[in-house]
Amino acid sequence: MVRKYTLGRRGEAAEETRRRIVEATFALHMEQGVAATTMTQIAERAGVSVGTVYHHFPQYDDAIRACGEHALALAPPPGPDLFAGAKTRGARIERLVRAVFDRYERIPNYEGVRAERGKFAPLRAQFAAESQTVRELVAAAIGRGADAAKAATVVALIEPGVWQALRVAGLATAAASRQIAGVLNAWLDAR
Repeated sequence: MVRKYTLGRRGEAAEETRRRIVEATFALHMEQGVAATTMTQIAERAGVSVGTVYHHFPQYDDAIRACGEHALALAPPPGPDLFAGAKTRGARIERLVRAVFDRYERIPNYEGVRAERGKFAPLRAQFAAESQTVRELVAAAIGRGADAAKAATVVALIEPGVWQALRVAGLATAAASRQIAGVLNAWLDAR
């Protein structure tokens, strides 16, 4: 008979330590970016030793990957159910823009971290997957007649830099999403 072994409290403590490390990594990435964050800073923020950080994440890429999973849990990207009940292209575009802009708001340094994707393989993989999801949602939102040029234009106008520029200009996220959805729908109606 094989005896089942569980870590019990020790396992719970290890999971709690890992959670603190991931949250510290996320906070530092939001504050100063990925490249500027060190394992020493992560350890200090999490209240653990550098050795403990390396025990949980032997490579910085491992910590980045875990941080990306944390971000996805905090702000999951919209899925195909986003358009349930939306009978018109206009309604689908409005829902899409709102969902994407709301997500940017929940990840404070989304654009800054995204800008660093060329430096780190885990970021490249995560943002490539997210970009694919957005392109698929855009095609579904446009519906019939979703040619490459139309889709590329919609994708460009829901980029984080557009949201950020509108926020800097004083628009709340809801107002920014209405503004961009209105522009996109007017443009798509004219085509």
